[in-house]
Order: sequence, then structure tokens, then C-alpha cells
Amino acid sequence: MTTIQRPVGELLRQWRERRRLSQLDLSISAEISTRHLSFVETGRATPSRAMVLRLGEHLEVPLREQNQLLLAAGYAPAYQERKLADPDLGAARAAVRQVLAGHEPYPAVVVDRYWNLVDANGSTAILTEGAAPALLAEPANVLRLALHPDGISPRVLNPGEWRADLLARLRRQVESTADPELTALLEEMRAYPCAEPEPEGQIPGRGEIFVPLRIRHGDAELSFFSTVATFGAPLDVTLSELAIESFYPADEATGAYLRRWVAAGRIGAEHTEPVPT
Repeated sequence: MTTIQRPVGELLRQWRERRRLSQLDLSISAEISTRHLSFVETGRATPSRAMVLRLGEHLEVPLREQNQLLLAAGYAPAYQERKLADPDLGAARAAVRQVLAGHEPYPAVVVDRYWNLVDANGSTAILTEGAAPALLAEPANVLRLALHPDGISPRVLNPGEWRADLLARLRRQVESTADPELTALLEEMRAYPCAEPEPEGQIPGRGEIFVPLRIRHGDAELSFFSTVATFGAPLDVTLSELAIESFYPADEATGAYLRRWVAAGRIGAEHTEPVPT
């Protein structure tokens, strides 16, 4: 099979249009002339390596796609892509493990660009209990775990609004990256059944400031909200695509339940017995 490499000007134009910027908007932001930008996009001018990187930065193109822009322009990639186990990423691995361990007794996971599970702390077991072993096998995908009928979705008490929130996040990622693998993942997630309809618009209930995950564990109803952390100013493709999602108790009852659950040594236990009070 022959792979056809599209011209760098065409790729840059598509990224500009994806960001809903005019040539004037981008030329002002990147401090180049509109005429030169037009010549680059139409192939009448060949951008320098520095110009490709400057335009990629102002278009907020992910590092992986910036490398593709450089290759299309005839230059070597600027950003390395190393496995997380690489010795050069030792400090990053240590930081990730510190965040995961420090977040106990609350769940926290590390995912890559495609939502594959990279690492997790022990408390995450309270969320994944009961999921089919096939969904937990490496490389486990946290979206499949969340939305597949054999995953944790049967235990979720607000499946419609939680599903809508997850799919909205994935849609934004697809729009940001134009990645065909993420697009396929979005279509797969949309095809999964849901026990209740997704809300057309998120209308918060009284006192709510976020979409919670409400999930049953044994006889208890737990409620979580989450935050997502990424590495600042990464220069490695792998690090740029890692995200740490940390779950926090949305009410005191959930926090107390988790503390008792961990203290009772239930981390990783495959059961749903009530936590001792």
C-alpha cells in the first residue's frame, strides 16, 4: 500500500480552518505577513523548519501532529516519542507515581491519548469492581470500562449525564487532534447502549457545580468529581499525551466510606461487601 503524503501547506490550512481562524488572524498571531502565509498554504512558498514550528504552536497543534507537519515539509521530527519506561523519563515516572500514591485513599488513573490505562493507584479498584476481565486486560481502555455494558456502567446511578460528559470530552479531543483512531473510538462509544437518555444540555441541580459520577458499591451510593492534570511544557510526545485523572469524594459520606474501605484492606479485593462502619 502506498501512503500519499499531503503537502505541508494543505495540512496547515486544514489546521487553521479547524481552529476557525482566518489567514489574517493567524498571520497577526504568528507575526508573519498574510501574503507569505497564503503562499505557504498554496505551496507557492516552502516554509522553514522554524516557520512550521511557529505556525504549529500558534495553531495549538499537538506535538505528534507537529512532527507530521515537519515531515510533510521535508524536515526531521522535532519531538521524540519515548516509552514511559525509558530511563530518560525516570523523573516523570516518579512524579506520576507520587501523585497516584499521594491521592490515596481516593482513586486516580493515568491514561494516554487514546484513553488506555497506563497506571492507577490501588483505590481505583473500588470503581472497576465487577467489570468483565476482558475489559481489564491490557491495554485496558478506560472509556470502554466506563461505558461498555460489561464494564462499570451497570453500577452507575446517573448513566445518561455521565455518559454525555465523557462523550463531550472525547468529541473535543477529536476536534482538537483530528485523529482517526480517536474518531473511531468515539463512534464505538456512541454505539454502546445506555440505561437512560443523555441530557440535551447539562442543567445543574440545586447546589451542583460539576457533573458527578454516582456509582453503587455494595449497598452504598458513592459520588465523585474529578480533576485532570497534564505535564506543563512537555517536549516529548509521550509525556504530552499523558493525563492524570484524580477522583475526589463529592460528599463527606463518600470520603468516609473510602477511608474505611482502604483501612479495612479492601484495595484490589473483588467483592462488593459493605464496608464496616
